[in-house]
Amino acid sequence: MIESAVAWLLHLLSAPEVGLGSVFVISLVSATLVPLGSEPAVFAAVKAMPENFWLLIGVATLGNTLGGIIDYWMGLGARNALLASIRPDEPYAAERSSRWFGWLERFGARTMLLAWVPGIGDPICTLAGWLRLPFWPSVAYMAIGKFLRYLTMTWLLMEVPDGFWRQVAGWLS
Repeated sequence: MIESAVAWLLHLLSAPEVGLGSVFVISLVSATLVPLGSEPAVFAAVKAMPENFWLLIGVATLGNTLGGIIDYWMGLGARNALLASIRPDEPYAAERSSRWFGWLERFGARTMLLAWVPGIGDPICTLAGWLRLPFWPSVAYMAIGKFLRYLTMTWLLMEVPDGFWRQVAGWLS
């Protein structure tokens, strides 16, 4: 049952007529704590629709940034839930844990430029919410980092000769 649902979703997302929607959804989901890479989807969409290069980069950036915002709000919500569960006479657990992430507090919203880094980007967005970093500056830096990542990765992948990708497809089939 789950396998057929996943197969249906993958088929839907690979349909060229929903390319922008696919790029948006995959980019959004991959920016949450779900382990999914969006670069292959963006690259495939750009290869299929090179005239929409900037639109696809923009849609991917928007989706990925919205996913980062979800992570931010999850971190803030977790902090608020913890604070609501602490008795007034208990040590402030949220403040004790923040010393481990002092570098994030020291550099502030600028650390969201790292939100694109695989493996650490999503937790950094969550920690930004936990630490209550300023929301709008965090979103702005997050979007800049994600935009530069998509631009760089897609451009680099486009520079690889098509013959290489056909050979990779041959190996995979």
